Amino acid sequence: MKLRPLFLAAACAALTACSQGGDSGSVPSSGASAPASAPTPPKDAEAIKTALAALPAPYNEADYENGRRKFGLCRSCHTIEAGGPNMTGPNLHGVFGRNAAAVEGYNYSDVLKASDITWGPEPLNEWLTKPQEFLPGNKMTFVGLKDPNDRRDVIAYLMVETATTAE
Repeated sequence: MKLRPLFLAAACAALTACSQGGDSGSVPSSGASAPASAPTPPKDAEAIKTALAALPAPYNEADYENGRRKFGLCRSCHTIEAGGPNMTGPNLHGVFGRNAAAVEGYNYSDVLKASDITWGPEPLNEWLTKPQEFLPGNKMTFVGLKDPNDRRDVIAYLMVETATTAE
């Protein structure tokens, strides 16, 4: 299959981008591991358009597909599905409005545990710019996203994909 080498190359690149070594607090207790690169099931285009339009500015003008692609850099460390496992990084479902270091079962750095961050678009934008400068001493080794449009698009993608809904 022609796509397999591309998939493997992309997976290796993503792992390199976020390689920080896991710790026992970041492994699912069941010992099972979810594929890091498994995409969220696609939403219908009209639902995505409606969800984006409902976001506050400037996120309502984001490029969802670019955000999805850029989030590929994060998939080796984070899951976004409801009930998804913690990996090298915590599951991000429901991240907006959540206090930092609040995901059950994930072993956060002491500096993140001591922070008073509540995740929203603004603190996430600062974090994604350069995580180590935003909160020195945190465990995330990702160097950040330089382009403000890429950060906007990733944040909008996460706002759509990690939103908690009444089910």
